[in-house]
Amino acid sequence: MSFNSGREGRNLSGYTQQYLGKLGELTLKGANKKVFEKQLVKNARQALDSVQADVFLRNGRLYVRCTEESCEAVEYVLDRLIGITGWAKVRAVEKDIDEIRRTVCELCVKARDSGARTFKLEARREDKSFPMNSYEICVEAAGDASDGGILDVDVHNPDVVVNVEIRDRAYVYSSQHRTCRGLPVGVSGKGLLLLSGGLDSPVAGYRMMARGMKVDCVYFHSYPYTSEEAQKKVEDLAKILGDYGCETYLNVISFTDVQMQIKKSSPEPFATLMLRLCMMKAANMLAEKIHASAIITGESLGQVASQTVENLALTESFAEHPLYRPLIGQDKEEIVSVAERIGTYGISILPYEDCCVLFSPKHPVLRADLDEARKIYEGMDVDALIQKAFDERQIIHYSLEDTVAGKFGKI
Repeated sequence: MSFNSGREGRNLSGYTQQYLGKLGELTLKGANKKVFEKQLVKNARQALDSVQADVFLRNGRLYVRCTEESCEAVEYVLDRLIGITGWAKVRAVEKDIDEIRRTVCELCVKARDSGARTFKLEARREDKSFPMNSYEICVEAAGDASDGGILDVDVHNPDVVVNVEIRDRAYVYSSQHRTCRGLPVGVSGKGLLLLSGGLDSPVAGYRMMARGMKVDCVYFHSYPYTSEEAQKKVEDLAKILGDYGCETYLNVISFTDVQMQIKKSSPEPFATLMLRLCMMKAANMLAEKIHASAIITGESLGQVASQTVENLALTESFAEHPLYRPLIGQDKEEIVSVAERIGTYGISILPYEDCCVLFSPKHPVLRADLDEARKIYEGMDVDALIQKAFDERQIIHYSLEDTVAGKFGKI
């Protein structure tokens, strides 16, 4: 199976560098596997549109060929391309065991110069017409490096693993980078993420992107009670999510008037819950507008007062679309681990509080009665204010394509 780039007018003779991306879960798909593969290639090509690079897929590998000047941009994209389990910069040589042996030896010399003392060779023979099996390739290809005393063989705990893949050519590499796993963004519909400046919601958005969902974001701002720095913090988080999700639209809704009405009309213990219900009302409108099939939140059961079973049920009763809570069973340590890995942690812990924190009551209700809460909401007469805030929303677009073009220029 091959999906060629189809980019006309590009001279590939200068594309001397090559990368292999290893496909993950999508290889397990059945008759619809082509849909997932095409989406993965489409995402990679779009992200690299400003870069001299050629992208195609063949027999379970994503191939990226590029110029020397494009390598840094290609690696930036591959690190964030959801749908592959890892990638490697490879040396493509002829399917000749002597050529393979020389290349393995060169990589071992480079590894030794970087401090390695032992190595292991792993081989995969995709082209079954090659006259050696995987074990024979390992024995023959490792000979010069081992017999020449460059590195010692250690099959259990090597300092470096050298890989040989026999495909249309022989691909040799010694460094693999783990990536995002999951399904290519765009194969599972669209969701709307309630994005705050905290740790949880960016991770929740990323989790849904990793299941193939395109995610747009909504942020509720309460200037001057929340600072411009608080909004900038959320914009930076949305930009990171836009890189992983290929693109995202951040909708900034000013909720100052809504929150002042809540403060005026709601019993104090219910203030946070009323704010959540108002947010859900606005999210319903936006989900309808952008044709999102679900609303996503970063809620985790029992983490704060608004996330008890009863209060979560109240919030969900106001949702007009399926409500996804990908972090519902995760603790803070698990969430922090993902936030660190995807690069949102350092931004999320910046000391700029969002509107939920600033207007939190000292003694919030823990187990709201559904009927009582609905009566309080109806008595606030806040729907017109929500509609006005929605109509005046600000929309900001972020994309991996724009990030690459801005960071590396047109190469």
